[in-house]
Amino acid sequence: MATMGAAIEPTGDPVVDVRNLSATYTGRPVLEDVSLQVRQGEIMVIMGGSGSGKSTLLRCLLGLHRPRAGLVRLFGQDIGGLGTRQWAVLRKKMGVAFQGGALFNSMSVGENVCLPLREHTRLDHTTMRIMSRMKLEMVNLGGFEHLMPAQLSGGMLKRAALARALVMDPGLLFFDEPSAGLDTVVAADLDELILRIRNAMQISLVVVTHELESAFKIADRITVLDQGRILMTGSVAELRTSSIPRVQQLLTRTYEEQPLDTEAYLRRLTDIVD
Repeated sequence: MATMGAAIEPTGDPVVDVRNLSATYTGRPVLEDVSLQVRQGEIMVIMGGSGSGKSTLLRCLLGLHRPRAGLVRLFGQDIGGLGTRQWAVLRKKMGVAFQGGALFNSMSVGENVCLPLREHTRLDHTTMRIMSRMKLEMVNLGGFEHLMPAQLSGGMLKRAALARALVMDPGLLFFDEPSAGLDTVVAADLDELILRIRNAMQISLVVVTHELESAFKIADRITVLDQGRILMTGSVAELRTSSIPRVQQLLTRTYEEQPLDTEAYLRRLTDIVD
């Protein structure tokens, strides 16, 4: 069945270009030789089980985690070589919607959405309010700008965070676990909203999720991570018909018992750092 995720044919140079990326966390390998591209207007979903490296990959893309090897290019720029001012300019082209919303509880919804404009532009107050209200209307929160975050439901918090991420009209949006903690109806509405925004703004998205139904609905392509490596990248149809056993286990939520590495197990027990 065709999905709205295929409404736009991605074109042009990649907005995100990851080459041979490896990363560690507290000395432990987390990502190994990861390469992927996200094209203009594309929704790329990153999937994988717990501990697969999804969050670390997202942090590397956002410049919050320094990789051990490889490179990340955003809008053609190698982020590893950017200075503070260059990063500040680049970040204006990006939006991030965090898993829990990450709204400031002491500020109203409208003030939260306005915050990037106040920090990064010299627009007058009236213009900023109009722009923030436009984004709130886009995510179906028109008229809610005076509420505080504590007064919002889980789905409304997600949409308010999305409005804030979009207020600077970015060319690239990162969305971390959009459906987490939402019931199926609210999650489905948010999926439709993501697709409408992509089509309206011609924006590229990188979405990290473990929700299969959501991923299958919104993705142009899906990258599947497992133990820090890419198992495959492909369309929803290619994933469904993949002959890779581990991909099918993830799709069917089949448990696979991992063989015990006795030597590694003993090292973990005996390697005590003073």
